Amino acid sequence: MKEAFRFIPTFAIIAATASIERLNGRLYICKTGAVKLWHGVVNSSENSQHIADWYSLSHIIHGFIFYGAITLVAKRWSFAIKLAIATLIEGTWEVFENSSFIINRYRAATISLDYFGDSILNSVSDIGFMILGFVAASKSPMKATVIAALAMELLALVVIRDNLTLNVVMLLWPIEAIKNWQAAL
Repeated sequence: MKEAFRFIPTFAIIAATASIERLNGRLYICKTGAVKLWHGVVNSSENSQHIADWYSLSHIIHGFIFYGAITLVAKRWSFAIKLAIATLIEGTWEVFENSSFIINRYRAATISLDYFGDSILNSVSDIGFMILGFVAASKSPMKATVIAALAMELLALVVIRDNLTLNVVMLLWPIEAIKNWQAAL
């Protein structure tokens, strides 16, 4: 029981993220009222509204990256502190990702014309997937973590013509050829 108290900051960050998103007008669940474990249709108004979707893979990879980067910088810090920092980064991204600025940027620079932001359920789930990746990276050899990340990136690329790498590229420096290729799906 005492061990669980170390993770109170992580849970508090998740709760704060959900609260901020609600204050910013995000819906708790999909506007259809449905709650699905998996929604695999990317070009739909229900994308990023349920527990898991193709972009959950990106959040697992966030966990891999955060574990590696935080451990590199602060090797001696406890796992609980590293996890709280990673959760703070992911939670901050979730709030920023669901701001009008980023939503409009996705609509303008990518094929996500129907994108209107994540539900709170999806944002909290995204944080959960990041935590899953963080824990997996902490327990796996680096080589296995890198192979898993590459496999997830390739799977998403083949199935939905999008992944974490393309998402970052298209958000920061949109390339018309990539946008056209993604739209051909």
